[in-house]
This record gives sequence, structure tokens and C-alpha cells, in this order.
Amino acid sequence: MHVATVNYNGNPNIGLFCYVNDNYCLVPHAFPEKLLKLFKEVFQVPVYELRAAGTDLLGVFFSGNTTTLLVPKIMFDFELKELDRFKIKYKVVDSTLTALGNNMLVTEKTCIINPEYSDSVVKNIEKELGIKVVQGKISDLNTVGSLAIANKKGCLVSPDITPLEEKFLKANLKLSIKKGTVNFGSSYVSSGIICNSHGFIIGDASGGPEIQNVDEALGFI
Repeated sequence: MHVATVNYNGNPNIGLFCYVNDNYCLVPHAFPEKLLKLFKEVFQVPVYELRAAGTDLLGVFFSGNTTTLLVPKIMFDFELKELDRFKIKYKVVDSTLTALGNNMLVTEKTCIINPEYSDSVVKNIEKELGIKVVQGKISDLNTVGSLAIANKKGCLVSPDITPLEEKFLKANLKLSIKKGTVNFGSSYVSSGIICNSHGFIIGDASGGPEIQNVDEALGFI
């Protein structure tokens, strides 16, 4: 099984609460046992429970790829020690733009980042992840991470993306781009999905056509 529909405590915006890549998955503390089992089955990676800046909003605050997890400077020391315990390599991003998941679209080869980040942050991420970092927008908004989601196979993006922005994304991500929504019409696609190369989990408010579109966009069918 490579796809499942879920909610977290009644909230279909599962992408706000969880983070996954091809090495591991991070979920909030006291995550339901049923969901833990499902996540392991879909993503085929270990699943770890922790908090991000004292909250359950892991998907909002975390970004990165299999090389390094990017975390905000507002993380507590005990949370960083948990990452150490899980043997997860991380880098603290020194910026007031702490919602890294909303502000960055990161793949194994490229990072599209909010233009408001400083040059020093851009250079540090390039050095840490060993990938190209370029500043850009989607739907004329800076919060690029909230408006697109990608794995190694493809990228789903807000239907409000402009033709010029879509051309920019294709050129830099080197992935096929497909427009779509989640959770019955939301263009903030990363709020409703988490994915890696093995599968994806989507909010249970999403309709059948939305789920099929995501399946195609992320290269599973």
C-alpha cells in the first residue's frame, strides 16, 4: 500500500503535523498507535515521536532532505537532544522566519526558498545540504513550501501558480510539475499531504479526484 487518507485528532491537515523523507518520519508525541503502524507501512521508514518548539507542528517548522533536517532556532535543547538520540543529523537555521516547512521546498537536489531569507542563510543551507538553493515564489507568495510538495518522482503545486513560476520550478527542480489541490479544494497542498518515494498520506477531507491527481503528480501511477 502506497497511499492512505487520515486525520490527526480530527484535523485533515496532516502535513502541518508530520515530516517524512526516505530515511525517517517524524510525528508528534503520543501519536495514535494505529497511525504509527499505518505510517510505517506506507513510508517504509522508522517513525519517531517528538515536539517542535514545544508544539505538534512538525511539518510547519521542519524542512530538509535525507542529508540534513533543517530546524528553526526556537527549538528547545531537549528536542535537539531527542534528534541526537534518534541519530538524525540536523542544522539549526538562524532566522526569524522559523516556519521552515512553509518557507522552503526542498528535494535531494534543489531548494526553492522564500526570497526574504538572508544571503547568509541561503549560503549555509547550500553548504549543509550540498544542493542548489534559489529564491522564488509560487502564486506570487513567498511561502513556497506551503504551496508545493515533491518527492524524487514529481511535484504537486498550487493551481494558482503562474506560467512563469511553473517554468522556474521545472527548470530548477528538474521534475514534472502537476497542479492540484487537497482537502476539498485547498491550494496549500503541503498542509494536506506528506510523502516520500514509497508513498503518500493525505488528509481525509480530500476527494477521489484529488487523491488520484496526487498519485499521478508524485509519480506513483
